[in-house]
Order: sequence, then C-alpha cells, then structure tokens
Amino acid sequence: MDLARLQTFVDRTWNDEITPTLVDYIRIPAKSPAFDPQWVEHGHLDAAVKLLEDWARPKVAALPGATLEVVRLPGRTPVIFIDVPGQGDETVLLYGHLDKQPEMTGWSEGLGPWTPVIKGERLYGRGGADDGYAMFGALAAISALHEQGASHAHCVILIEACEESGSYDLPFYVDHLAQRIGKPSLVVCLDSGCGNYDQLWLTTSLRGMTGGTLKVQVLEEGVHSGDASGVVPSSFRILRQLLSRLEDEQTGQIRPPELHAEVPPERIEQAKRAAKALGEELYTKFPFPPGGQPVSHDPVELILNRTWRPQLAVTGVAGLPALESAGNVLRPFTAVKLSLRLPPTLDAEKAGAFVKDLLERDPPYGAKVEFSLEKAGSGWNAPPLASWLEQAIDAASQATFGRTAAMMGEGGSIPFMGMLGEKFPDAQFVITGVLGPHSNAHGPNEFLDLPTGRRLSASVACVLEAHFAVHSRRLAA
Repeated sequence: MDLARLQTFVDRTWNDEITPTLVDYIRIPAKSPAFDPQWVEHGHLDAAVKLLEDWARPKVAALPGATLEVVRLPGRTPVIFIDVPGQGDETVLLYGHLDKQPEMTGWSEGLGPWTPVIKGERLYGRGGADDGYAMFGALAAISALHEQGASHAHCVILIEACEESGSYDLPFYVDHLAQRIGKPSLVVCLDSGCGNYDQLWLTTSLRGMTGGTLKVQVLEEGVHSGDASGVVPSSFRILRQLLSRLEDEQTGQIRPPELHAEVPPERIEQAKRAAKALGEELYTKFPFPPGGQPVSHDPVELILNRTWRPQLAVTGVAGLPALESAGNVLRPFTAVKLSLRLPPTLDAEKAGAFVKDLLERDPPYGAKVEFSLEKAGSGWNAPPLASWLEQAIDAASQATFGRTAAMMGEGGSIPFMGMLGEKFPDAQFVITGVLGPHSNAHGPNEFLDLPTGRRLSASVACVLEAHFAVHSRRLAA
C-alpha cells in the first residue's frame, strides 16, 4: 500500500468534504435522549442522522456492493448501518455515535456548543470529537483502501444515537442485526481518547460507573436557623458524614475494599510507559486556578487513579438556594448527584447495590436518607493484544504520526465495549479516538483536533489492511 497516497487521499477527503459537514453537524443540538426526553418531537437526532446519511450515501455507492440503511426499531433511537463487502471470511465492526452531551456553561467568548468555529486546526463545538467524526473517519479509511485497490475484510459500520445516555437502545439493535454483523474478529471503536496528539493511542481499559441521587431530609419544611440550629441536625452535615463512609475526604480514596479491584501487572507496565510519554502533561492540561495542584505529582499514580481506581464526583446539588436568596433558614433537605467511577473489572450492578446499602444504613439522627440509583454500567478490560495487531498499530502510528503507538486505559465509559466483549470474546479490539489534551468532551470549549482526525483515519486504513493480510496468510497456510 502506498502510504503517502493513502494520507493524501484522506487529507483531501477531510479538507474538502468531512470538515464542512462536521461544521453543519455541530450546529444541530442533537442531544442524547437522557438530556432531551422529547427528542422525537424536537427532531434534532433525526436531523443529525439525515446529515450523516446524505454525506455517506455517495461514498457507499462508490464501494462495490456496499449498502447503507437507517434502521429504526419502534420506540428507539435510530442507528446508521453501513455494510461494505470485502475479501475473505473475516468481519470488522467499526463503531461510533452521533448523539451529544448537553450545552454546559462556561464557553469562551465567540464559542458555543452549537456554534462551529475553526481556529487554526481546531474545530470547536459540541460533538465533533465526541463522536460525530467517527462515521466520516471510518468511511474515509475504507474509501482510501479502495482508491488504490488495497484489500480489506467485510466491514460493517454501526453508528448509534444513544451512547451518551448509556447505549440502552444498542443491545436491541445488535440482536436485530446479528446475522448481518456476524462474528467480528476485529472491533474498531472511535469513541475514546488520546494522551497527546503526537502518536496513535490505544485504549486498553474503560472504567465502569454507578451513581444516583443521595437525599438527606431532616424536616418537613425549613425553619428559622436561630430557633432550630443546635436542636435539629443539619442535613448538610449528615450528608457529609454519609459521604465519608464512601470517600476519605482527606485523600479522595474510596474507603470500602469492595469497590476496588486488583490492577493487572500489564496495565501497570503500560501506565509506566504512558507516564514517560506524557509526564506533567497528565495534569497541566487541566484548567487549574492559580496555585491549584493535582492530587499527586507522580504521573504513574495519576494514570492508575483515572483508569483503575474508583473515584467519586458530586455533579449536582438540590436543596440549596442561590447565594443571593440564602436566608437564615435551616433547610429541610440536601440532595446531591453522585457519579462513582469503578474499576474496569468490577460488576457495576453489585457495586451500586453495595453503595445504596452503605449510604442508607443506620442514618445519623434517624434522618430520612434515600439513595436513588440512576445508572450502572460495568467497565471493560481489553483481551490480550495479538502480536500481529500490536505490530500493526505501531506501524500505523509510525506511518501516520511519525512516532510509535502508546497504550493507556481511559477513565470514562463506553457501554458498547463491555457488551461487545461478552458477545465476541474472541475478537481483537482497537479502541482509539481524538479526545486529547484540552479537547474537553462534555464541557465548554470542546474541540476536534483536525490533524489528529486525518491521521487517525489513515491509521484505521492501515490496521484494516494489516488485518486482512494476516488472516489471508493464515488461510493460505
């Protein structure tokens, strides 16, 4: 395969076709159903599907025998399913999603979630990097192979519209499309992160997640704090006590051993190598205020913290009035939204039940304590990497980025991966993405690094070609 020709084709496709279409995609407020329960009436998800479909159809038509279908099961978000015939008996599944996180506040002047802006080589706006580029990148990779007559296996591209809500619709589509998907020997997921923009990154694990709303109630209604304080216990203080059952407030370490898991030795070694590649960039990429510090300056510990150790975040609060409206009232309740990241190998359902019992058991002062579980998704730990794939990934990184590849777990969750890991235990996985330093997925000023998108598309083409080559040699043998 002519690598220079490959990159030229991919660059031209991105510059002339993909980037302008992603600009239009960012304008669509296609929020995931969890954030837009009236998504059917609003039509934004359908508009995003139509935009991607319209772009993809000419590309698919140019691939011999390829088909594109928007599949709609009753009452569920749609998926885009693209089937590209290949050579041999193997199948590759390429995955992405098109639904988006909500707006979030704090966008810089001139930027906004639905206002696409290109500054230099960065495309700002919600969803371009997470994960709107995925279908474009996957089709560009396959088209680049066809452009120079290079071979690949049967490829199916599956783009869902429910990932940011936990992919609760996706299992139904995987079952519905089971015969057409077959049994992939390789899964390529383009919904992950990268430690930097200088090399190809492979995600080796994903943390699980559980969480919900913790509410502590001490009164039926608020009362004068001068009358009640010292008699009625503060709901905030009780909540603080309960959280201390879960988290050490001094260190941030999760206390119960039931919520931890042993870190495999190979993941520790990969963390050490990733730490050497990234160094202080692991924490300098975050927008600390002046004087702010990370929880540790040891990059290996930071990597293990964000990939294999449980961590708690309080992501919302209720029962507290705005500061300008806060009178001298002992409030009747305090409620917080808890997000607990879990080790990749921990059972999220069991962990959620454990946390509920931990927080509700024996409430101080007999307060009314309720922990309402709202989400639970187990993580994923990649199977051992086949030697051919490790070599292919490194070769692809050298060819497209000019540096060796790197591997690291990710702190976020992709529910699809755990499900696929169970359904296809013999498959190899390439989990990668464009979410690098400062790209700020889910937050303000999210951006897609365009050169990384172009190089990643070319890398996927290299891996697809290597996958076909190794399996062809096995058949010949």
